[in-house]
Amino acid sequence: MANLSNVTVAVVATNGFEDSELTSPVEAVKNAGAEVHIVSTNSGSIKGKNGTEVSVDKTTSEAKADDYTALLLPGGTENADTIRVDEDAVALVKALVEAGKPTGVICHGGWILTESDLVRGRKLTSVKNVKTDLKNAGADWVDEEVVVDNGLVSSRTPDDLDAFNAKVVEEFGEGRHS
Repeated sequence: MANLSNVTVAVVATNGFEDSELTSPVEAVKNAGAEVHIVSTNSGSIKGKNGTEVSVDKTTSEAKADDYTALLLPGGTENADTIRVDEDAVALVKALVEAGKPTGVICHGGWILTESDLVRGRKLTSVKNVKTDLKNAGADWVDEEVVVDNGLVSSRTPDDLDAFNAKVVEEFGEGRHS
């Protein structure tokens, strides 16, 4: 397993996140030594669709791309639909991905990548209900458990978390991709 002791991960999410799609990857990267910050639209805490509550470390308006070495985008329909219209979240995600910082995205999390115009020409997967949005934004969408495209790790659903987490830890360990 990669040593992520020099990695600081921004987890960009808000209320309605898919609980396991946030908690499981966060646990995996923390177990590998990463520091994790929950970045959200509001301060305080956010709650997953199944009731998991997590404390917010920074708001999207406070967070700076230079403070992070990796990005994690959990799914959850409400979360993904809300976060993609937050201008600060879109700017942060865009800056991180364009800087080549490794990114993990699962399920509906890819919506913010379409909003940021970051999927054109990239191979990725998602939950099937996001397929058309990703393809319309120029992505090469495939139906696979986990897909890696130059530091962008994507998966479909919580059923894929074991493979997703392993690849996220690996790519975060490799660092910036050009």
